[in-house]
Amino acid sequence: MAEAMLAVRLAALGAEVTVRSAGTLRDGEPPLPEVIIAMESYGLDLTPRRSHKVTPADLERADLTVAMAREHLRYAVVMAPSVWPRAFTLRELVRRGTAIGSRGPAESLSGWLARAHEGRERSALLGDSPEDDVADPIGGPQHGYSQTAQVLHQLIDRLVRLGWPVDSVPRYGG
Repeated sequence: MAEAMLAVRLAALGAEVTVRSAGTLRDGEPPLPEVIIAMESYGLDLTPRRSHKVTPADLERADLTVAMAREHLRYAVVMAPSVWPRAFTLRELVRRGTAIGSRGPAESLSGWLARAHEGRERSALLGDSPEDDVADPIGGPQHGYSQTAQVLHQLIDRLVRLGWPVDSVPRYGG
């Protein structure tokens, strides 16, 4: 859900960014029907998508890794320790981004992420946290998926305004 929302938001800004989702479990699985239904209200069709299990190469290539929960972030950092400075839970990055302010017009994404990373301790990866984790609705009722989609929509909106303000977005053709 987050991948689709982020990709659409960044594309609408004209940002030259590739957004790719990867998880910790299986490859090639279709989205759950509940996910498809929840995303329809945002005008997004996830039916053609398939799951992808994250690899160390995926993480090493990424300029930014965004996890939905600490357990996913922990998995990524253990798999590819060098990603730690540019890997956050979505809630954490929005919170830290709000504290440091939006990326400036001349500031690189990596520079903004370095500022967001300042003062983080790896011990914060332990446990789980309602402050950092987006609730996983899997196995629950449809309204749980819709609530998660709503939370993701709000967080993605805030992340895009912080990390890709209009003045800092590279445009095609100039």
